[in-house]
Amino acid sequence: MSDPAGRSANTSKPRSYVLVHGAWHGGWCWDSVARILRSHGHRVFAPTLSGLGERAHLLSPEIDLQVFIQDVVDVFEQNDLADVILVGHSFGGLSLIGAADRVPQRIRQLVFLDAMVLSDGESAFSGLPAEVVAKRTKLALDTSRGLSIPPPSARALGVSDPEQAAFIERHCTPHPFRTFTDPMVVKGAPGGALPKVYIQCVDPVYAPLQESRDFVRKQEDWAWDEIATGHDAMVSAPEELAAKLLAFA
Repeated sequence: MSDPAGRSANTSKPRSYVLVHGAWHGGWCWDSVARILRSHGHRVFAPTLSGLGERAHLLSPEIDLQVFIQDVVDVFEQNDLADVILVGHSFGGLSLIGAADRVPQRIRQLVFLDAMVLSDGESAFSGLPAEVVAKRTKLALDTSRGLSIPPPSARALGVSDPEQAAFIERHCTPHPFRTFTDPMVVKGAPGGALPKVYIQCVDPVYAPLQESRDFVRKQEDWAWDEIATGHDAMVSAPEELAAKLLAFA
C-alpha cells in the first residue's frame, strides 16, 4: 500500500475542490477548511446534501443514497468542473464512490476522510456494527416514525472542545433514514481506477467505521494517511486537514 507522505503542496495552478459532508452535517462544517483552501487560490464547493442543514426542509422518504450521489454529480456538471479533488467525510464517502462511478473523467483525486466505504450491493447499515444499526433504527422509529435519524452528541464524534462541540450540535440536523438502507449501485470497485487516499482520524478513533478501514487496508491501490484528531477533523483540526488536502493540488 502506498503512502502519500512527503508530497509537498503546489499551489501554482488553481484547482477545484468539492468537499462532501457526512451524516447529520451540512456544507457549514467545511467553512474553516474551505477558507484556507481559497486563500491558496483554489475554487472550493461544499454542497449540503438533500434534507440536511439549510436544506432540511426538503427532508422526505424519497431521499435515498442515489439522491445524495446526484447532489454531488450536479455540482460537477452545473459548474462544469474538471480535474477535481473530491473529499468525503464519514457518510460522504458513499457519495464519492457514486460520483467516481458516474463522472470519473472529472475527478483528479479521491480523499476519504475517516469515511465509509461500500461495494456494489452493500448499504450503509450493512457496513456498520449490528448494535449501531439497532440503536439508530430505534431512534429513527421513536423520533420520526422511521423518516430520519437524530444527530448524536459532538462527543460521540470525537469533539471535546466546548466551543467546537456547541458549534456542531447547533448546526447538525436529523439525517434521512433511507440513505442508510439504500444499496450502493456501482459498476466496479469502490473509487474505480482513480487515485484514492484514506485519511483516518486517530485521536480518538471512531469505532463504527472499522469495517471500512479494514477493507481499505487490504487494497493495493489505496494510499493511507492519518490525522491526530477526532472524527470531525474539519472542525477540530482544520489547519492540519487543509495542509493535507493542499498536497493534492
